[in-house]
Amino acid sequence: MSPELRKRFFIIVAVIIGCVASLIPINKRINLGLDLKGGMHLVLKVQNDTLPTAQAREDAVLKSMEVLRNRIDGLGVAETLIQRQGENQILLQLPGVTDRDKALDMIGRVARLEFHLVDADESHLKDALAGHVPDGEELMVMKKEDSAPILIFKEVAMGGEGIKDARVDFDRTGMQPKITMAFNNKGTKDFGDLTTAHVSERLAIVLDNEILSAPNIREPILTGDAEITGDFKFEEASLLALALRTGALPVPMTVEEERTIGPLLGKDSIEAGIKATILGGIAIVFFMCVYYFIGGFIASIALAINLLMIMGSMGLLNILMPDSQVTLTLPGIAGIILTLGMAVDANVLINERIREEIDNGRPLAASVSTGYARAWSAILDSHVTSLIAAFFLFQFGSGPIKGFAITLSTGLIASLFSSIYITRTFFNWLIADRVIKSLPMMHLFKKPNIDFLSQKYICFALSASIIVWGAIDFFHKKDAAFGIDFAGGQIQEFKFAKPITADEIRGVLKEGKLGNAVIQTFPNAPENVIIRTQQDTSFQVPGIFKEKMPDNAFQVLRVEKVGPVVGQALRVKAIWAIILAMAGMLVYIGVRFKHFSFGAAAVVAIFHDVLITLSLLLIFGRQIDLLVVTAILTITGYSINDAIIIYDRVRENVPKMGNKKSLPEIINESINQTLARTVLTTFMTTLSALSLYFFGGEVLNTFAVVLIRGFLFGTYSTVWIVSPLFLWWQGNKKW
Repeated sequence: MSPELRKRFFIIVAVIIGCVASLIPINKRINLGLDLKGGMHLVLKVQNDTLPTAQAREDAVLKSMEVLRNRIDGLGVAETLIQRQGENQILLQLPGVTDRDKALDMIGRVARLEFHLVDADESHLKDALAGHVPDGEELMVMKKEDSAPILIFKEVAMGGEGIKDARVDFDRTGMQPKITMAFNNKGTKDFGDLTTAHVSERLAIVLDNEILSAPNIREPILTGDAEITGDFKFEEASLLALALRTGALPVPMTVEEERTIGPLLGKDSIEAGIKATILGGIAIVFFMCVYYFIGGFIASIALAINLLMIMGSMGLLNILMPDSQVTLTLPGIAGIILTLGMAVDANVLINERIREEIDNGRPLAASVSTGYARAWSAILDSHVTSLIAAFFLFQFGSGPIKGFAITLSTGLIASLFSSIYITRTFFNWLIADRVIKSLPMMHLFKKPNIDFLSQKYICFALSASIIVWGAIDFFHKKDAAFGIDFAGGQIQEFKFAKPITADEIRGVLKEGKLGNAVIQTFPNAPENVIIRTQQDTSFQVPGIFKEKMPDNAFQVLRVEKVGPVVGQALRVKAIWAIILAMAGMLVYIGVRFKHFSFGAAAVVAIFHDVLITLSLLLIFGRQIDLLVVTAILTITGYSINDAIIIYDRVRENVPKMGNKKSLPEIINESINQTLARTVLTTFMTTLSALSLYFFGGEVLNTFAVVLIRGFLFGTYSTVWIVSPLFLWWQGNKKW
């Protein structure tokens, strides 16, 4: 073995060892996203609009973050993320927290404690009950059931800022929880002065505008201790004590976006993702080995190392940047599967180039060397354009979508190394040591000679028909065309112990006065049901199920809620992501090919692919959501890859054929020359998407459908849309 080969193998082995080392132990190196291990993703809006100054509004957000952090620390939740978003929003991620009611109560409770003196004048109370409340006073009802109304003075006798600690205790019977409080030095003095000045009067303890109790002050309380009694359950008292000792929120907060994933769905998603990855990988490896024999086996080794490099890079990032929160999400698993499918593109292109050189009579070593050299520019360009799409996905996506962008990006970079460096090293070694003397490969097309450009008007008519149909369907459906990510609303997914039908669910919800819910069931999972509503019904629906179907137990798999404001913002961000991705690709292609006409034709074809894919989605009754946009951006990268590879061949053929053939003839011949690669790559990437469709679980079902249609129409547009448009714009100008 030559020194150069030894050096290359040393680098490859070092990369493998480094990737393995960065993954040990794997449970510490790979952080699972909330959609895989369960938990809550919340976007909270701080209601600071009414505060008088910009500084007060800013302080309210910062104080709210501090209070939230203290409350969550009190719950003992590990690996939480509290992050500011925009001017008045807070992103909160709670891994492993699936008790939704408890978490929302803890987060949303303002916990503003106040002490108010009670007006003991019976005549004043009688007037207030008659509707004539004295100035400066307020009529309130105590939290206890069947309690009489109480008239209190609006002026706050003492606030809750002086509380040092609050704990749950029990009354003398040991059965009823109560809250014991301890004040700090200032709070002790203020409370002592208050109780001294108002002995024999009643003092109302008000929490978030609700009277918890109103005891008589029998004597001055100078010890700095106090207690709150009421009809508390232990869980309620515990949360209230936590809120009191961590401080009150300066202003209320509302939940603008919520994604709660139950542990069962997370477990199912991991199993489905692993199954889809394994089966998709096996299908690709089997086909490559059968079709390209030794070349396919080498490509399969490179794909395995590619997968290891993706996982290893995630582990390395978490080692180097522990606070980076690089996580593996369900869309991230989809990104890995797609990366494997798209990484095959480079190997197919290389093998097809090598085959051409062998067919032209070159020696094996020269064929391999020339094949790599001629494939390099197309491989580089196609990877860079896909990275542009991934970049905008990361910039405009959130949560799991960022996970998809990360795995797609690392996979594409790893693909460059594995397809060019690793496979070349194996080929050089096998040839140098004379292990192989030939590279037999199957032929999909011997010498195709199809006049693709002659079919342009039929294709234009077909595309226009689908797009117009989709546009009519979109305007007919309006907001119903969008999922909750963009239109707002709520999704709840349940898993029942016994199979259940949509009609059964519809019937019980109608009895519970929720007849406007949209219900979705799955033929391959008859126990699962998804319920979509415009309002928050997450507390009503489980109660209805328990009451109306007591013999069919269920688990809540997930709850997702998006407010209309957030939905509109996400819709705008998705549009910008697509527009900027197209613009970035146009600029890159214009620079690389030095022809605006080709770049413009390619971008129009991408726009065509986006419209056709969305049209088919709507025609077949699916909705547009964030995962659909993710798939669309993936398609744009894939579609332009096809165009780049064909026009890289056109660029190569023009100097050789320019004096003998016209540009339309050269384009037709270039498409025919790359036809095998186009068909094989589409087939392989579609295999990956089919693996996601059949085995990736219900969450990724629509995502996979969009990819399959997008891959097929991306290939179609490259051949039948880009070429005629390019010729039209190019005119008589020299290529």
